[in-house]
Amino acid sequence: QVQLVESGGGLVQAGGSLRVSCAASGSISSIWAMGWYRQSPGKQRELVATITGQGITNYADSVKGRFTISRDNAKNTVDLQMNSLKPEDTGVYYCNAHHVWNGLDYWGKGTLVTVSS
Repeated sequence: QVQLVESGGGLVQAGGSLRVSCAASGSISSIWAMGWYRQSPGKQRELVATITGQGITNYADSVKGRFTISRDNAKNTVDLQMNSLKPEDTGVYYCNAHHVWNGLDYWGKGTLVTVSS
């Protein structure tokens, strides 16, 4: 079982930057795809970015060119660097670990990001 703990959320002004991190209790080797999702008030949880064990990344159109996802398998961490933040980026950001063989999903409890206009 993998436990995920997010950190780094907070309040930032529009145009600013923030980095959120996810620490996994177990090994996140290459068989785990990692991702960041967010849920804004009144909306469903949506994909923000994912990264495979081989480092292949995928981003939501709304964050392309502004956000960067990275992972360190040795440290069991996944980070999301967020630049040029917009008020619509506000939400609770959740870390996800997806086992590519058996389809298991694990979620963190989330970290709140608030972007003021």
